[in-house]
Amino acid sequence: MSNPYSSSQVKKVSVVIPVYKAEKFVAATIQSLLDQTYQNFEALIVDDGSPDHSVEVCQQFNDPRIKIIQQENRGLPGARNTGIRHATGDYLSLLDADDLWLPEKLEKHVHHLNSSPNVGISFSYSAFIDGEGQYTGIYQIPRKIRGITPSYALCRNPVGNGSCAVIRRETLEDIKFQDDIYGAVEDCYFDERLRFANADATDLECWTRIATHTHWQLEGIPEALTLYRVNSGGLSANALKQFEAIERVIEKSCASAPEILGPYKDLARAYYMRYVSRRAVTLRDGVMAVDMMHQALATNWRILLEEPRRTLLTMSAAYLLLLTPQPLYSRLERLAFKVTGANQKRQMTVGS
Repeated sequence: MSNPYSSSQVKKVSVVIPVYKAEKFVAATIQSLLDQTYQNFEALIVDDGSPDHSVEVCQQFNDPRIKIIQQENRGLPGARNTGIRHATGDYLSLLDADDLWLPEKLEKHVHHLNSSPNVGISFSYSAFIDGEGQYTGIYQIPRKIRGITPSYALCRNPVGNGSCAVIRRETLEDIKFQDDIYGAVEDCYFDERLRFANADATDLECWTRIATHTHWQLEGIPEALTLYRVNSGGLSANALKQFEAIERVIEKSCASAPEILGPYKDLARAYYMRYVSRRAVTLRDGVMAVDMMHQALATNWRILLEEPRRTLLTMSAAYLLLLTPQPLYSRLERLAFKVTGANQKRQMTVGS
């Protein structure tokens, strides 16, 4: 039987792996890349001034496709920019140092991009894993994977996370800009001036810029090909810091295209307030979860009209966490996870 992806083999993929304090996870991440069924790639590991033994772990891999680039700490967007500047591939991908890929991920994205000349970013669903690499049973599934408009890209970030995307080189060239933030003029793709400590939303800004200012389409593959590691040890303050980073992205994006994105500023803020509420639920901060849901609805009630199920589920979880005794809430949460996971699996089966 012929391989349906055999025509894809001529394309080279540059995989950028930013590394910072990732010694516990990075070996599994690199191995998931080496295990890909699509083997025409280069791995650009960017040691972003990591203070632990991450780079020593990376150096244990003996593969000529792996290149380690070391620099002083510049944060996630700075590490990604450095990797992209060194890339030689036709397509580029970002793989965070604590995430994993299923073996067929690159093969399917290369086939998608080869067969869809108008698509600039090919992305996938994600399955959530815990700190030990075990499946949580929950998935990251955007409501829309085709026909993505600039406003939808800003409000809902359908790509989901950086490890999901495989990007056509021409797409990044079309949004490239120059900056001298570190004293030398450099080509940039992600905006390092939006860098936050313990928070990052520069991928959202980049996807929105592509959707708004180029002709390239963002389109998804309805399969969970990325394993996204959930950090359960975060603090509520980090969730608020993430929202602050997102707000800066919303401001910049709307200012860059006021006629296209300006009318959606409050709607975007409301959706991400709902995201913070959901994050607060996972962190067991009921007060914050309820407060953020109230703010979200007050900012733009259209989130209830556009996504009633997700909005009501988040609101219900927030109030249950705040008002229900902890043992009962934990039982209800386990049941909710099972139901949600089963529904998401059915959704993926229908969508595939």
